[in-house]
Amino acid sequence: MLVNKSWLNNKYQWVGLKSIIKVTSDVHEKTTGKETTETRWYISSLDLNAEQALSSVRNHWQVESMHWVLEMTFREDESRVRKGRGPLAFNVMRKIAMTLFKQDQTKRASIVAKKKMAGLDDEYRSTLLESGIKMR
Repeated sequence: MLVNKSWLNNKYQWVGLKSIIKVTSDVHEKTTGKETTETRWYISSLDLNAEQALSSVRNHWQVESMHWVLEMTFREDESRVRKGRGPLAFNVMRKIAMTLFKQDQTKRASIVAKKKMAGLDDEYRSTLLESGIKMR
């Protein structure tokens, strides 16, 4: 739902505010069977219609999900690599590894478990790297 932004823009004077987006989701918790409704609000400097707004929100959460996986799996925030092109190089390598783990169909395991297996098993690591070459 796109919301009239004039009252918010007048009150807070957010320069460039073009859209206020309200997303309401019905959530079914699989483990408990509990049903809830969640409402999330977003602001944007883009003038969006409802379809574009929903697409933007979904894209935002895909990126957030990727960052969460990078942090939880690779402890990215704890990295001590700070100089030169090192941070970028390590970030790219983590994303490549994450993609290889996600694409891997040879093992049914979490990314964390696959990471551990790749560190301990030369054959599995080779399988992952070969699959990466084939992806091109």
